[in-house]
Amino acid sequence: MSTATLRPPEAAGMGRGVALALFAHGLLILALTYGLHWRSDNSAAFEAELWSAVPQVAAPREEAPPEPEPEAPKPEPKPDLKAAQQRAEQEAAEQQQREAEIAIAKEKKRKEEKAREEAAKLERDKAAKEKEAKEKAAKDAKEAKEKAAKEEQERKKAQDAKAAKEAKEADARREALRQENLRRIQGMAGGTPGSTGTAAQNSAPSSGYAGRIKGKIRPLIIYADDGGANPMAEVQVTLGPDGRILGTKVLKASPDADWDRAVLRAIEKAETLPRDVDGRVPPVLILSFRPRE
Repeated sequence: MSTATLRPPEAAGMGRGVALALFAHGLLILALTYGLHWRSDNSAAFEAELWSAVPQVAAPREEAPPEPEPEAPKPEPKPDLKAAQQRAEQEAAEQQQREAEIAIAKEKKRKEEKAREEAAKLERDKAAKEKEAKEKAAKDAKEAKEKAAKEEQERKKAQDAKAAKEAKEADARREALRQENLRRIQGMAGGTPGSTGTAAQNSAPSSGYAGRIKGKIRPLIIYADDGGANPMAEVQVTLGPDGRILGTKVLKASPDADWDRAVLRAIEKAETLPRDVDGRVPPVLILSFRPRE
């Protein structure tokens, strides 16, 4: 049997009244708490109901604290027209300053680009002029070289013509001297055929004069004879009245240039040649020399 069945009717009614009072007070406290903290506290609310099997005396009713009076709204400050105007002027001045700086930067960039373009143009013009100058110099050098080569060719041609002319004249002189020498030799042998006088015999060298001259010159010839060829050098000797050698010249060169030089050196070493038997010295002699004769 439960305790509720043993309670008298008064006691049961008083218990229900206490429970209802507690429930009402809980609701009132919850409402007041939610009204004070609904703006800042978003946490979930919890409710609890207390039931007691034993009748209890209701606690004294708690009075809700007085609600704080709402603060009066602060009066909005009146707008300061002068400060606003100053700010507007300052912003306008700053905007103008920024625009001026942008314009200056753009102008500076434009000038730099223009300067770079002009410098590049000058560099291109300079390179083109240098290239043109080099091409012109190369062309002038080529023309000068061709002109010099042509002049050299003409000079060489003139020299060859002159040398040929001189050689021809020298051959003519050698032939004349050769003929003169032959006449003298014929005079030494007894005069020229068909002659009736004695002039040739009287002016020609004696028969042994040429041998005497060669006998003086030959020991002075220094030549390395290899025993092969026997070249002949024909030399013209110019003499003074006293027999002094005034000059030498090769009239007919031999195939061996060393032999020609050896003969000329030997004649120069001789310095003088002996007189003929009559005491005279012919002004010109044509002598021929061989290594072996």
